[in-house]
Amino acid sequence: MFIKECIVSAPGKAILHGEHAVVHGKVALAVSLNLRSYLWLKGTSTCTACINLPNIDTFLSWDLTALKMLLPKSPELKNVNALDAELVRVLRDFVGVSNGNLDTRSMATLAFLYIYLALFAESEDLPSLTVSVWSELPTGAGLGSSAAFSVCLATALLSASGTISTPPRDQDHTAGWSEEELKLINSWAFQGERIIHGNPSGVDNAVGTWGGILRYHSGKITPLRRVPMLRILLTNTKVPRSTKVLVAGVKDKINKFPSVINPVLESVDAISCTCEKTLSEMTSQPITAEHYKVLEELIDINQHHLNVMGVGHPALDHLCQVTLSRGLHSKLTGAGGGGCGITLLRPETDDSVIQSTIQDLRDCGYDCWETSIGGPGVQQHTSLSLKEDVLDVLNRY
Repeated sequence: MFIKECIVSAPGKAILHGEHAVVHGKVALAVSLNLRSYLWLKGTSTCTACINLPNIDTFLSWDLTALKMLLPKSPELKNVNALDAELVRVLRDFVGVSNGNLDTRSMATLAFLYIYLALFAESEDLPSLTVSVWSELPTGAGLGSSAAFSVCLATALLSASGTISTPPRDQDHTAGWSEEELKLINSWAFQGERIIHGNPSGVDNAVGTWGGILRYHSGKITPLRRVPMLRILLTNTKVPRSTKVLVAGVKDKINKFPSVINPVLESVDAISCTCEKTLSEMTSQPITAEHYKVLEELIDINQHHLNVMGVGHPALDHLCQVTLSRGLHSKLTGAGGGGCGITLLRPETDDSVIQSTIQDLRDCGYDCWETSIGGPGVQQHTSLSLKEDVLDVLNRY
């Protein structure tokens, strides 16, 4: 079985507002980052399935005959709404993954093999192919790198199997899919996320699929139809943290001081809703300085609330101080306790201010990128539309 090559990419994600409050039934806004993961799938004649993940120094190959023997006689494999527990168990044994082993390499390998085998289980022969992935996203930073990987995997393998179309490309050599096809991509990407994370919310893979800005409330994910592109600085303090511990800490505070913390959660909910309203206005009327002033004030208020919840960190406080000294407004994004922060950039912000701020943050030992939020979700590319550095990496495999 020979398949055509395809190149796809998917964005990372950040939480704009609603961290931690979302766990307690409040609204959160998740946004796509214009830092992307890129996947190049090539058909081969080697009778092997290969995956190359240079970001994590992983290069693996399996004989198709050995992979075919792993397939259970199960009607559940093509059920996109349920993981096949037997196949997951068999693959864990095959890869040598114990239940407690959650390292990035093992989880990425399991997600690839599961989606590959599930989608081609009913084919007479498994296709011989090589999948190479390069990401601009750091792993383990809460920026949706695993979801971008899962979205790319699902899209490329669905396309290779003929389950979704090969869409016509625009003048910029990129293309997208119909809403029904995007829903299918998202469903398979969610299966990849379930293998990697166990019990994910589905937000990260939805952002990777649709891009833009998503509203998440009590398990319901709603894409905002028209959103402005906003420039930001994304900073990784590189301070490790445990999301589980931080979430538990907020719950403890609510139990100890319900009359104090519950109003804070209500305020964070109002911040998310006010931000959503402001972003909507920015797409339906001329963008003004007042719009940016509102966004900046909401960022400052939310950051204070997150500190009140106990999920701040001195490194994040220092990030906010450094950027505020340049007239820029920042907040943590994600779990907090270290990790990453975002800084809003106005359109008129001078490039010298941006570059000096980036340097100041790097001098603190942080990683910092100038990027944007609200951009497109999963896309198909030709090699002509890829950035030179991405093409250079992917061409090696």
